[in-house]
Amino acid sequence: MLTGAAAVGAAGVIGTAGVVGFESQGAAATAEAQREPVEITWFGNHAWQFRCGKSVVLTDPWLTRFKTGTFTPEGADPKTKLVIEPDVIDRHLSTADAILVHHGHYDHLSDVPYVAKKTQATVLGTETHVNLLRAMRTPSDLLSPVRGGEYLPFEGFSIEVFPSLHSCSGKRHTYAYPGYRFGVPPRPRVIEDLVEGGTLAYVITIGGLRMLSLSTANFDPNALRGLQVDVVFAAPGGEPGITDRLLQTIKPVRKVIATHWDDFDQPLDRPGVPWTDLAPLRASVERTGAEFILLDHLEKLTL
Repeated sequence: MLTGAAAVGAAGVIGTAGVVGFESQGAAATAEAQREPVEITWFGNHAWQFRCGKSVVLTDPWLTRFKTGTFTPEGADPKTKLVIEPDVIDRHLSTADAILVHHGHYDHLSDVPYVAKKTQATVLGTETHVNLLRAMRTPSDLLSPVRGGEYLPFEGFSIEVFPSLHSCSGKRHTYAYPGYRFGVPPRPRVIEDLVEGGTLAYVITIGGLRMLSLSTANFDPNALRGLQVDVVFAAPGGEPGITDRLLQTIKPVRKVIATHWDDFDQPLDRPGVPWTDLAPLRASVERTGAEFILLDHLEKLTL
């Protein structure tokens, strides 16, 4: 099922490239027939929900979207207070089995404590992410520190964890709020308290579908070299060069879904406003022969 912008290049059902590999066409057809539908919902930024049967996986579930000025010429005010709006979260999220934290910035981590307590989901993240979440009163028994290399089977799906990199920009090739927390810090109060803390990538295998989730345009080529998946979630800002390198590093992929492209100071219940031109990302994808998919806020896509 496709709605609105999701119809851009998203017709058909995806195969099981990561599962089938180089098997015969007959075996591939059998695997395709055995696949279960996976419903994907975008909540803006890198907040995604993957649902297959009773299984639900969330990535960086940040729905509160308080104003920061991030995409203005002045940039974000580092002293912007962290805000959590339970009513907004409750309107859209009810259950989850796993929450995947990709890095520790405010637009990825802020709502995780509330969502984790609400759903009792297992939360995966680096040592820094876990320490920040402990400081934000997330129950410790829900937290699972990872660093890359893990294969984690859950009932109904599996998660593979890979080391990754945050995108850099500007003359000095930097990013906001770097740093690590190797102990539990004071409770974060403003956005600069939520440091990057290491960046992770994940492969989610659910319903026979393998999806590579990247929260920024950058990646670790050594970690992902030769990886075989059906779908990649790729962010703009890595053109020219980085997105092309990504799609050359992994094995040919059939579909790429744009992520983290919206100005998250804008409301979630209105159409997404791009913070950058998406044409270069689309061009990088389509040069490889893959389909480029663009969902809007709250849209669903079933693969």
